[in-house]
Amino acid sequence: MEHLQHAVVGLIDHYGYFGLFVGLALGNVGAPIGTELVLPAAGALVATGHLNSLWLTIVVALIGELAGGSVGYAIGRYGGVPLIERYGRYVHITHERLQVVHRFFERWGTFAIFVCRFLPVLRGVAAIAAGIAEMNVALFYLWTFLGSLIFCSLLILLGNALGAHLGDVLPLLHRGAYIALGVAVIVVVAIVAVMRARRPVGAR
Repeated sequence: MEHLQHAVVGLIDHYGYFGLFVGLALGNVGAPIGTELVLPAAGALVATGHLNSLWLTIVVALIGELAGGSVGYAIGRYGGVPLIERYGRYVHITHERLQVVHRFFERWGTFAIFVCRFLPVLRGVAAIAAGIAEMNVALFYLWTFLGSLIFCSLLILLGNALGAHLGDVLPLLHRGAYIALGVAVIVVVAIVAVMRARRPVGAR
């Protein structure tokens, strides 16, 4: 996976926003891109002048996430489990990973899509699982947009802040970035759980 990450960063360096779009789109249909490292790298490319706009970088990353999510949703909805079991191994999509996402759906409903935006590996297969489950399209896009907006923005801003020093701390980002994002997700999930618990029985 490390070689693929370097290839994607090189793609962004050479082709700019188009490379970023392609990398993020592929990462959302199961390709082992490692977006938690690619996004800070994109932010650092802004800081070093290889990309000329921080906010455009965030917008393009978000569009790439939504485009990849759309393809993943369509694959799941119209191809279903048989297609994934036949071809999923080529992009590291396993039946076990889909089952984990399915259990998230059973526990949290459509909100699971938001949660999966912050989880390594699962974020790349969540859209496919949502398509298999025939999740409401509007809710799928709502949670994908909100989760991806937070995820992409924070990691790109982090990479931009580190700038030319990103290479010195890149090995730590895989854990550190997810710790920070994980705390944010836990807070959001806790708030939703408390709100659900306080609802009157008849309102559930």
